[in-house]
Amino acid sequence: MPLQAGLAEAEALIGGAGRVGVLTGAGISTDSGIPDFRGPQGVWTRDPGAAALFDYDTYMGDADVRRRVWRMRRANPAWTAEPNAAHRALAELDRSGRLLGLVTQNIDGLHQAGGVAAERVIEVHGTIHEVECTSCGRRTPTPEVLARLDEESDPHCPVCGGIQKTATISFGQMLDPAVLEAAAATAAGADLFLAIGTSLTVHPAAGLCDVALEHGAPLVVVNAEDTPYDDLAAAVLREPIAEAVPALVRAALGAD
Repeated sequence: MPLQAGLAEAEALIGGAGRVGVLTGAGISTDSGIPDFRGPQGVWTRDPGAAALFDYDTYMGDADVRRRVWRMRRANPAWTAEPNAAHRALAELDRSGRLLGLVTQNIDGLHQAGGVAAERVIEVHGTIHEVECTSCGRRTPTPEVLARLDEESDPHCPVCGGIQKTATISFGQMLDPAVLEAAAATAAGADLFLAIGTSLTVHPAAGLCDVALEHGAPLVVVNAEDTPYDDLAAAVLREPIAEAVPALVRAALGAD
């Protein structure tokens, strides 16, 4: 499918940007086999009740919910997913020195696996790759905890006995202020802000677009569905993300 609407404008903008800030959502990982949440085939679209599993108080108070969540974590496609062309393109942008920072709502770790330097990835919703004890704060690689599921359906912390959960942010759980500060700094310092594969309905992540716009950075939205920020964007691309993002990065590198 040829890239059309908005591409020329977006290519011109990224070609002239020395510092590119990026915000990514679930849509960038669907080509890697990880379903999004709100799209036509999204997790919550197909099973609206699944959203309750992402509530912090429900998780903490209901052992049966925790058992279901742990089974879901073990079956998560992130364990076998590979970075796709969009992830790899953003890694090329990073290697060029043009990527100021990459804020992601995703927990899958595919940006790092695709080659973006870990210090430039800001995971506002945490990571599935670590487990944290909610009592003592001990962190453990997730595979170590998943290996216990055949013996313990709700594995507690081996040190203090506290409830464990993956180091992801659930509904009702506080986000890390230092992570939010780093995300806001990326949006404020960018010459161009790309929002890729995100519905831009979840705050505070969506509000990074406002931060970028307030600091004079044009906004480019790459998403299959409409977003609340489309009318504020300098360009909107509806093309497949795995095609649009590499095209934009080629335009950026071609301007060097």
